[in-house]
Amino acid sequence: MRYFKKAARIMDVGERIETLLSSPIREVKVQVSIELDSGEIRTFQGYRVQHDNARGPMKGGLRFHPDVDHDSMLGLAALMTWKTAVVNLPYGGAKGGIAVDPSTLSLKELERLTRKYVDQVQDIIGPTRDIPGPDMNTNPQVMAWIMDQYSRYHGHSPAVVTGKPLELYGSRGREAATARGLLFVCREILKDVGLPMTGTRFAIQGFGNVGSHSARLFSADGGLVVAVSDVHGGVVNPRGLDVAALFEHVKRQGTVKGFTGGAPCSGDEVLTCDCDVLVPASVGGVLTRSIAEGVRARIVLEGANGPCTPEADEVFEQKGVLVVPDILANAGGVTVSYFEWVQNLQHVTWDEERVNGELERTMRDAYEKVGQISRSRNLPLRTSAYVLAIGRVGKATVLRGI
Repeated sequence: MRYFKKAARIMDVGERIETLLSSPIREVKVQVSIELDSGEIRTFQGYRVQHDNARGPMKGGLRFHPDVDHDSMLGLAALMTWKTAVVNLPYGGAKGGIAVDPSTLSLKELERLTRKYVDQVQDIIGPTRDIPGPDMNTNPQVMAWIMDQYSRYHGHSPAVVTGKPLELYGSRGREAATARGLLFVCREILKDVGLPMTGTRFAIQGFGNVGSHSARLFSADGGLVVAVSDVHGGVVNPRGLDVAALFEHVKRQGTVKGFTGGAPCSGDEVLTCDCDVLVPASVGGVLTRSIAEGVRARIVLEGANGPCTPEADEVFEQKGVLVVPDILANAGGVTVSYFEWVQNLQHVTWDEERVNGELERTMRDAYEKVGQISRSRNLPLRTSAYVLAIGRVGKATVLRGI
């Protein structure tokens, strides 16, 4: 909201339009009760917040995490509205989740939980209403259950959800899409600041889907991955990590901790290590004011949603650190989700070359437009991205009629 209000006041949209654009159109809280394998009955809280549909059906992930609550879903739903607008997708924003630690559930319990959640929200989602996708602790299998359960009510509906397995009408290129989008934006940023990709040093905090694919793609493009971390710990090597060997280690051990190709370190040490590009790719809020003061990177490329606090942003602006905001940098995932939705609606399948080519065009075009606003108005990239998004959503809202 702080970022939105800053951009809205620069644009002088007025208090009433500001309230209109920032208020969600629907907020749903549901009780999801299931029988555990032990026979015990447990009830979980589920949410779906639908923020805006002026530019099209709403789009946003579904996460399973103990910290899921109303406020987090509201903030992330709004973020999706601005993210889809920045990359010019015909979507609005939504977000949903269940307050649960999925590691405490068996696979069958997780399936029952997912299907019961769909029972509770099936009347407010749909291919032309609201299209969920994978998020924290959800994956193609969970998306397959959602598609199947929704189809029991509404007939065969693969377009109700994205991030599905290829065998159930998923899209090629979806798994690595967020990281590949980061790569495409990073290439443009490095050109602007006069750094070649070859030899540029990357530190990646978080080694889940986004972080691991980022390490692979940056390394394959000539970058030097000097540090990575996950929830258990990290590893750093100023001369560069052997990314292929690291993947083999993670495959065996389930964590980057213990990898012998570098020195052990903590997650915070990865954030402040000596590098050119820092990629926070785990959870929100990891870059606080105090940590930002120790960051030595020239560029912060936001792979996660909201990794920088507003106070950290102020520090980076004072230090001259270039921050590439989440609503631009990590929009590759929702962009390829859009491609999956299009393929499902048209009953066609694209090859991966087409998916990646369309993704590169979309990300480069979005970066160019955000960069134009930044240069012409002398604004940070984050504020510029919000200016672009608010302009698009606001115009659609007014044209459709209030």
